[in-house]
Amino acid sequence: MLRKTLRNFEKWLLWGQNKLTNKQFIFLSAVLVGISSAFAVIVLKTFAHSVFRFATYINGILKLSFINSVLPIVGIVLTVFVVKRILGGTIEKGTSQILYAVAKKASIIPKKQMYAQIITSSLTVGLGGSAGLESPIVITGAAFGSNYAQQYRLSYKDRTLLIGCGVAAGIAAAFNAPIAGVLFAIEVLLVDVSIAAFTPIMIAAATGALVSAIVLDETVLLSFKQQTTFDFHNIPFYILLGVFTGLISIFYSRNFQKTEHFFARLKLSPYKKAIFGASFLALIIFIFPTLFGEGYESIKTLSESDPGKLLENTLFKDFRDNNWILLIFVGATMMLKAFATGITLGSGGNGGNFAPSLFLGSYAGFFFSKLLNLTGLTKLPVSNFTMVGMAGILSGLFHAPLTAIFLIAEITGGYGLMIPLMMVASISFAISKRFEKHSLDVKGLIKKGHVFTSNKDTNILNVLETEKIIQTDYLTITPDENLEKLVDLISHSNQVIFAVVNKEKELLGIVYFNDIREIIFSNFKVKYTPVHEVMTQPVEIVSSTDSMETVMNKFERAKIAFLPVVKQGKYYGFISKASALEAYRDKLKSMTFE
Repeated sequence: MLRKTLRNFEKWLLWGQNKLTNKQFIFLSAVLVGISSAFAVIVLKTFAHSVFRFATYINGILKLSFINSVLPIVGIVLTVFVVKRILGGTIEKGTSQILYAVAKKASIIPKKQMYAQIITSSLTVGLGGSAGLESPIVITGAAFGSNYAQQYRLSYKDRTLLIGCGVAAGIAAAFNAPIAGVLFAIEVLLVDVSIAAFTPIMIAAATGALVSAIVLDETVLLSFKQQTTFDFHNIPFYILLGVFTGLISIFYSRNFQKTEHFFARLKLSPYKKAIFGASFLALIIFIFPTLFGEGYESIKTLSESDPGKLLENTLFKDFRDNNWILLIFVGATMMLKAFATGITLGSGGNGGNFAPSLFLGSYAGFFFSKLLNLTGLTKLPVSNFTMVGMAGILSGLFHAPLTAIFLIAEITGGYGLMIPLMMVASISFAISKRFEKHSLDVKGLIKKGHVFTSNKDTNILNVLETEKIIQTDYLTITPDENLEKLVDLISHSNQVIFAVVNKEKELLGIVYFNDIREIIFSNFKVKYTPVHEVMTQPVEIVSSTDSMETVMNKFERAKIAFLPVVKQGKYYGFISKASALEAYRDKLKSMTFE
């Protein structure tokens, strides 16, 4: 029955595609992708929230936190089992795969990503892994958009646009924040989209937020009601908070990747690695239960009037009214978050860094303001600093200040904190960018050897292989031979450029046909002029290992049509600008469905 309904719906869409203009069909598609992404959010969030409630209920009965330690082990092992048995043994993690798909894979995302992320992240995070659901949500939405576009034979441009729609709808549904969804899609993932792309992305984001608001229980979402008004006298402290969150962002980024790489180098089977890592995570969560799952409940607790509730059902429950113990607990949790998330993902779990960035930001904001208050230096509104801190870390980690500003503004129910949000997000971004050139996701791509930029032309050039464009069958000549030999070579080939090499095949110079055109009509000069007298030094030399972007830059500087190529110090061949441009055009054409 369901299959028949889907077939009928697909027939209706095909009919609509033929009757509607391309623009109208894209708008309709944005709505459908937005609905799909929203329901993925609903499934993930509901499951994760239910498990958290279950663990909290058990803890309330047993008065111990060991159940919080057992569940993450189960979740990570189950995730590895699903990956091995159902998903073919591998799964891509993190939003970096969307960047890579757009830049290098013609915006084509595998079909399995429409369900793989939902299954694995719900097991990992739902059962307590210290990671977030937003990255899996974003990937799922992007996969919906990409595969929808492939199904209806849409162009590369429209595939990329619908990926953006899925991403925006996912974030909008997860936080009931449509503006943040649009900004995240454009600022983080699709940085070179045109203004015309805003409309379908906004439609998708609004659709996702609407479906989420109707179906999803509001208590599942991260939202805040309590905040005081902005006091301009606190501006110096918000500036310091921006510096603090920028430095914490750098700390998190570096230590998260170190932890992940540690597990990547472990020579253990997937199951042994999962048990080994999850056991460490279990120990950390046993001592600091707030690291269990997404941690959104503890963020809400920190922003409320009685943050001491954070210590309930922990080993420190007897100190719930001691502000200094609470501060130490929050500070230790803040510093451990990078390692907890790194262990979760490195040992085989699936999740992302979006929720951890909000968790870390709230803890950083609370720690900063509470410390100043306890020392008696000032009296800061802790709840405001807790919320603004989230914008600082999100901006610093993802290099996305606009997303950070508007996300926190939306989930706090107003724009009363807009000025401190702008200040903290901007300062944190500037500091993080100074020490970390790339955001956390892009840095992960680069460490894997995938060059990534937001420039589509550069990305296409980086896909091309220089080795395949080099022509190695060019005739060469030695420097001591006279021009008779060269004239003979010219008469028996179509070459207009010749490499001058010695016996060791080292490149000594180049002879251009145009440079000797007048000489070759003088028999005397042809007979008695050695090649080395007419050769010139190459303006630029290409290495066989150069990227095509480097090659094209050398063509631009040299202003010539051919460049010599050397390999391991020896002459190897020539590369022509015409061949490079033809390869570029062929690759660009292959990335577009017509």
